[in-house]
Amino acid sequence: MTDSWWKNAVVYQIYPRSFADSDGDGMGDLRGIIAHLDYLAGLGVDVLWLSPVYPSPQDDNGYDISDYRDIDPVFGSLAVFDDLLAGVHERGMKLIMDLVVNHTSDEHPWFAASRSSTTDPRRDWYWWRPARSGMTPGTPGAEPTNWGATFGGPAWEYDAESGEYYLHLFSRKQPDLNWENPDVRAAVHEMMRWWLDRGVDGFRMDVINYISKDPALPDGPQRPGFSYADGSAAYIDGPRMHEFLHEMHEKVFAGRDALLTVGEMPGVTVDEARLYTDPARAEVDMVFQFDHVWVDRGPDPWRLEPLRLTKLKGILGRWQAGLADTGWNSLYWNNHDQPRVVSRFGDDGQFRVESAKMLATVLHLHRGTPYVYQGEELGMTNAPFESIHDFRDIEALGQYAQAVTEEGRDPEDVLTVLRARGRDNARTPMQWDGSAQAGFTTGMPWLAVNPNHKEINAMAAVADPDSVYHHYRKLIELRHTEPVVAHGDFRMLLPDDERLYAFTRTLGDTRLLVIGNFSADTVKAELDDAAEWAASELVLTNTAAPSGDLMIGPDLTSGPDLTIGPWQAVVYRRALGG
Repeated sequence: MTDSWWKNAVVYQIYPRSFADSDGDGMGDLRGIIAHLDYLAGLGVDVLWLSPVYPSPQDDNGYDISDYRDIDPVFGSLAVFDDLLAGVHERGMKLIMDLVVNHTSDEHPWFAASRSSTTDPRRDWYWWRPARSGMTPGTPGAEPTNWGATFGGPAWEYDAESGEYYLHLFSRKQPDLNWENPDVRAAVHEMMRWWLDRGVDGFRMDVINYISKDPALPDGPQRPGFSYADGSAAYIDGPRMHEFLHEMHEKVFAGRDALLTVGEMPGVTVDEARLYTDPARAEVDMVFQFDHVWVDRGPDPWRLEPLRLTKLKGILGRWQAGLADTGWNSLYWNNHDQPRVVSRFGDDGQFRVESAKMLATVLHLHRGTPYVYQGEELGMTNAPFESIHDFRDIEALGQYAQAVTEEGRDPEDVLTVLRARGRDNARTPMQWDGSAQAGFTTGMPWLAVNPNHKEINAMAAVADPDSVYHHYRKLIELRHTEPVVAHGDFRMLLPDDERLYAFTRTLGDTRLLVIGNFSADTVKAELDDAAEWAASELVLTNTAAPSGDLMIGPDLTSGPDLTIGPWQAVVYRRALGG
């Protein structure tokens, strides 16, 4: 893990069940991905990240794995996977798998053995505990701790046959592995080597900073308005995290070249991220953190908070500064767990195209490795969910039930938030063309296609040189050809401006100025050194031409300014000292 190729790379996330269906069963599959590899190569991305395709009961859309060494028949087979991997490599791209090892499915053979008897050799492969002292097992409040699960309800499930509870931080069908057991770690390492030997180029590691838990599993603080407590202090960045990741590196990755390891780490701090991604420590190449996508969440999760741009700049700027000399970050707006960014932080109406391009420009010009989530390059939007019955996501359904049934929330208030923030917004099928099911399937899709696919689709975007798709191609090409994008220093400008996001990137004698307008207003950027940019090169913009150039007004004492149009982005380049 050296200062390597992935700093210049762009990663594209594929959510297989929603990408392309080759056999008409309404579910995306591996052959569907193979059919669109030329599209991905044409976009210019370097790495494909494949969300889980392993055998699974699909309780959490594949993040509940029942066999780590096979492909779920709904997606294909190992032979088809090998064809996909060969096709990816033939086009000069790499493929990383989703590694889900904080938990397994409750249908995994490991867990079947673990729950079969309190004396089974694999009993200690998972977290088992008796009922709370003095309580009747299986009754409310008897759970070993007061923790709540991410998908609603308690984080403990009672197993009547063995008389104990098992821990599940997510669904009850996703029991947590006990990484304190060295046999668990050895089994995971062996599985990872098996995939790498098959030709996989690395892993994106799902909630990897949850794997080390405080063995005491202490109660957490009760949250006002919630039925269960927050136990995260006992499992986020736990006491043996660095040990476990370094051991994984030594047992799995050491001696292998050109791999990518990405640690998804909810709640990770900048200081911890520096440690995790310090090349000298040999843990992971980069973190995938959540601070910036929680920027519009307030203390009440069922109340929508508007974006405050200064808060977003403060968060992203802190990560840029914190990892400036050591470490590396992932850059993303969207993934399978987040709503569509053009609907969230942009304008998915009149200025959809402009705001989608602006958001991409601001993101990709930061220091870090950019991630493009399928359909983001088209400017895909949130979906028009009418009722809870339109949702498929276990998180949305579980949280709705808890909020409405247990906590007495108003159902419409809860739906309002789910429509804006729910994960299913990212999971509607990829919009390939304007046909009945958007070219995703010839059958009935597992989740309804967004009706706007007639206007927003890949066929139309590829044909339109001014589309969001082609703007992404330009951004990716800029990262590949201009070293300052990947390696330059970062300096935030206008930190108190609530409409303009501005910064510079500098490497050697090259400096870029990046400005994005997060509003429908025409705004003047008051830059101290605007005069120095007056004769600079316009590298990229998201409109046919800048709505305003660097201008010197009649009052020369006020200095020049740069006028930025609604949702406009501009990137200027100049040589220092020139």
